Amino acid sequence: MSRAFYNASIDEFVNEDNNSIYGKISGNYDLNKLTIQQSNAWKSQIEILKRNISSFSGEIYFEFTIPRMGKRVDNILIIHNCIFVLEFKIGADIYEKYAKEQAFDYGLDLNNFHEGSHNKNLIPVLIADKAPSVINNYNKSIDSLYQIICANSNNLKEVIDFTIQHLQSNEKIDAKLWEQSIYKPTPTIIEAATALYKKHNVAEISRSDSGAENLSVTSNCISDIIDFSKDNNKKSICFITGVPGAGKTLAGLNIANLRSNYEEEEHAVFLSGNGPLVDVLREALARDKVKSAKEFGETLSKETAKSQVKSFIQNIHHFRDSSIKDDKAPIEKVTIFDEAQRAWTKEQASSFMRRNKGNSDFNKSEPEFLIEVMDRHKDWCTIVCLIGGGQEINTGEAGLEEWIRPFENNFKDWNIYYSSKIIDDHNYIQDENAIQILKNRNAVKKDELHLSVSLRSFRSAHLSNFIQQIISNDLSNAKYIYNEYIAKDYPIRVTRDLDKARKWLNQQARGNERVGIVASSGAIRLRPFGLNVKAKIDAPIWFLNDKEDIRSSYFLEEVATEFDIQGLELDWTCVAWDGDFYYHKNQWNYKKFTGTTWKNNSNPERVKYLINSYRVLLTRARQGMIIYLPNGNDEDFTRPSMIYDGTFNFLKSIGIKEI
Repeated sequence: MSRAFYNASIDEFVNEDNNSIYGKISGNYDLNKLTIQQSNAWKSQIEILKRNISSFSGEIYFEFTIPRMGKRVDNILIIHNCIFVLEFKIGADIYEKYAKEQAFDYGLDLNNFHEGSHNKNLIPVLIADKAPSVINNYNKSIDSLYQIICANSNNLKEVIDFTIQHLQSNEKIDAKLWEQSIYKPTPTIIEAATALYKKHNVAEISRSDSGAENLSVTSNCISDIIDFSKDNNKKSICFITGVPGAGKTLAGLNIANLRSNYEEEEHAVFLSGNGPLVDVLREALARDKVKSAKEFGETLSKETAKSQVKSFIQNIHHFRDSSIKDDKAPIEKVTIFDEAQRAWTKEQASSFMRRNKGNSDFNKSEPEFLIEVMDRHKDWCTIVCLIGGGQEINTGEAGLEEWIRPFENNFKDWNIYYSSKIIDDHNYIQDENAIQILKNRNAVKKDELHLSVSLRSFRSAHLSNFIQQIISNDLSNAKYIYNEYIAKDYPIRVTRDLDKARKWLNQQARGNERVGIVASSGAIRLRPFGLNVKAKIDAPIWFLNDKEDIRSSYFLEEVATEFDIQGLELDWTCVAWDGDFYYHKNQWNYKKFTGTTWKNNSNPERVKYLINSYRVLLTRARQGMIIYLPNGNDEDFTRPSMIYDGTFNFLKSIGIKEI
C-alpha cells in the first residue's frame, strides 16, 4: 500500500496533465473534508513543481504519510543522493518559525523511524511562494539530516540544484527500495491518543519491525477475548503486563477505540486513576479537535470539544463514585483500567470514602468494587487491566494481587486471562496465594498479553533493564548493559551543575522534541537550587504548551514529579536526584525529609514506593537524559556532601560521562 496520495518519476509527473495529477491526489482524500483552500494549494504545488524540477531525474511524492505524527508531508523529492522534504506555504511572503519547525520535524521523523532514510541526505525545505530569496547554509543537525533551508516559487530549481552540487557524491538512492523500506514509528502517548481518536489503526502508528513486540498482536488477542465473551455471554478479565514504555497505555487506548461501536451498543471506556495523564490526554484531544475543525472551516469551542472526549477517557475515581450512586450496570461493556496496580486497597478506599464522601459503609478494595460494578451486566462484559511491574508509587496502591483476590470465593462464572510474566517476575506478584487463586480458577495464560520491549526509549530497548540493575545495586550487570546496549545510541550524562544540565538538554533537542526536569516528590532539598517539588505543575500546560510559555516543560524551570509524569514521557529529561535515595558504603539508602531533617525510611512499603518513584523518573526519556546531582554543603546538615557524592561516583563507575 502506497504511503503517498500520488507518486511518479519526475519525468512522468512533468508530462502528465495537471488535472489528472490533481484528480489522483484528491481521489485519495476524504472529499467531505476537502476545502477550497486545500484544493487550490495542491493545484499551486503542481504548477510550481513542474516549473522548477523538469530538468531533474528522480521520484516525486505528494502527501507522503508520516505515521507517528499522524501527518502528511506535502512533497518528497528523491533526486540523485538527496531526499528533499518539502513543506509548502502557498501565499506566504515570509518564512515563519512554526513552518520551519514543521518541515524540520518531518525530516527528523524520517531520520529516526524510516529505515530507508537512515544515513541518507535529508534536506527539509520550506517553500513560501511569495517570500524573498535568502542565502541558505548547509549545516547537519543529526546524522545526515540537515537544518532547514528556504526557497520560493521562483528559485526552488536553483536551491535544489545548488544542494545537489553541494552534497555531490557517487551514491544514488534507489527510490523504489526507499519507499518499500520499513517504517518503525514510536509515537508518544499524546501522539498515539490523538491518532487513535481520529480512528487510525494501531498498526499505522506503531513499530512493525521484528525487534519489537507488535502491539497489534496484543490488541488482537484482547479483541478475540472480547468477541468470545460477547458471543457466549461470558464475563472476562484480562491482565496485560509490560516493561516501562512498552505500550500498555497505547494498547489500552487502541482497545477503547476499536470497541466503541454505538450502533451495536458496544461501549468501551479507558479509565485511569492517574489524574495528570487523564488531564493531559483530554486536553490534547480537545485541542486537536478544535484545530481540525478550524482547518475544515468549522467552529468548535474548547469546552464542547472537552465534553466530547470525556466519554473516551475517564478518571477511574469518577467512574467509581458514579457507580456508588447508581446501582445499575454501566453503559460500558468493555472497561480498560490503566495502571491497574495503582487502584486502592480496602483500607485506603474505605478511609477515603469515610473522610471525603461521608460514606462509612464502604468496605471493599477499589478492584473488588469495580469488578462488582461490571458484574451487574446480565449478559457479557470484559475488564482489561494494564499492569506495570514495580510501578506502585503511592500509599494505598493495591498492586496486582488485589485484582485477583476477589476471584478466590466470588465471581465464579468469570473467565480469567493473564500474561505469562505475572507468575515469572516477582515485580508483579509477591503474594503466592494470588498465584494459587489463578491456578484454582483455571485462569488462561497467554504470552500475547505481555509487552516485553520498550518503545518509549526507541534508541535503546534495554533502558528499563539497565535502570533495574542500578536500583538493584548490581554494578557489574549495569556496567555490562550500559557499555553493550546503552552508551552508543542512548546518551546519558551526569553533572553537578544545573545550568550545564539545562544547556545539554537544549543542545540535544531538535525541532519540537520536548525537554523537561523531573525529580522525586521527596526531593525536598533541591529547593536551594531553584527546584521546588512542592510547587504543583499544571500538567496539560507543562506537557503541551510551546517553547514561549514559561510554564511549559521547555522552559526548564518547573519540575515534574513521579506523580505528574507516570504514564507520560519526554524526549529528553534532566533527572534531579536528591538525598531521599542515595548511594553510600556500597548500598542504597532510603530517607524521608520530615520537618527539618532527613529520617530513615524503614517501612518496607514506603521503601518500595521510593524505589519505584526513581524507576519511573529514570525511564521517562525517549531519547536520552542527564542526571543532576548537586554538590553538597557540609555547613547545611540537610545537604551533606556524602548523600550526593556516593550516588554521583556510583553512576560514574558505571561509565556514565560527566559534563
